Amino acid sequence: MEFFEKLASLAAKVRLQAAAIQTEEATKNAFVMPFISTVLGYDVFDPTEVTPEFVCDIGTKKGEKIDYAVMKEGEVQILIECKKIGEPLHINHASQLFRYFHVTSARISILTNGQVYKFFTDLDAPNKMDEKPFLELDLLDIDEYAVPELTKLTKSAFDVESIINAAGELKYVSQIKKVIASQVSKPDDDFVKVFASRVYDGVITQKVREQFYELTRKALGQFLNDQINDRLKSAMSGAIQPPIAVMATTGKAAGGAEEEELDQIEDKVFTTLEELEGYHIVRAVVRSVVDAKRIVQRDTQSYFGILLDDNNRKPICRLHFNRSQKYIGIFDQDKNETRHPLNSIDDIYEYSDSLKKTIGYYE
Repeated sequence: MEFFEKLASLAAKVRLQAAAIQTEEATKNAFVMPFISTVLGYDVFDPTEVTPEFVCDIGTKKGEKIDYAVMKEGEVQILIECKKIGEPLHINHASQLFRYFHVTSARISILTNGQVYKFFTDLDAPNKMDEKPFLELDLLDIDEYAVPELTKLTKSAFDVESIINAAGELKYVSQIKKVIASQVSKPDDDFVKVFASRVYDGVITQKVREQFYELTRKALGQFLNDQINDRLKSAMSGAIQPPIAVMATTGKAAGGAEEEELDQIEDKVFTTLEELEGYHIVRAVVRSVVDAKRIVQRDTQSYFGILLDDNNRKPICRLHFNRSQKYIGIFDQDKNETRHPLNSIDDIYEYSDSLKKTIGYYE
């Protein structure tokens, strides 16, 4: 749970501060260094552990520097090249990583703009950095399947062999997912032909192809919607668990003049990454009026509660994320909750004044 919270906390910081960051250096200070230190667990102020502006002269290239080199026992383990927040990360931005990769002991390299992190290794040819990443992490759209692999890069669990062994599968699964996504939005002729030939008995002419292009696109969209709806129905009935979830402890519910017992059984309560990200956005918003350490989360089966001082009589808000339409519940002076629909987690920022006002009721 701690690892998820660290990711969600940094994601909330990126959402809140990205617009104010104008340079690569500011990006490194605001986002990349916290990622290395807080998320991965390396000491950015110990040059034997993290070396900034790492120099390794090669050939005629003298004085070139990699932004960070993560070390272990004097050997380079990870190379990190940074760009300004918002800049696209193309492979041609990684020229220095390519050059340095084969002359150091590093098996992992990272290209990042503070929000998106692309992880590379040498699957295609030994000691030569691949052109395609084996793992991608977008802090504003966290892929739950990437999180367990990311933990293998942390200082406490660093296992390069395990990472490399998993990298091949991760790389190709990621690429296949992108191909599927592109086919769902705009299926190509070969893709359409596969389905048309399975269900249409006649000759597949150009006119038939055009007809089946729309039919295939519509069928794919409906299939995905059906899958999502089935998952939501199952989740609402408690039949399945979210793919990335952590256990929450039982406690008392917030709201109303009186405390009420939580209606959940402990092993049915799961905290999702979205809920954690929402929690850290609320925390970031209200820390201007109260010490952030006083903001505490309390998850239940029916909602994700955020309290002041871990006190059920001091509810700040509730996040209702276990349904297709997400809501944030805001409390008034009498602890009456009003739910407001959210189109995205970022919409929480629109209720900043209300959240701070709720804090004022208890101070």
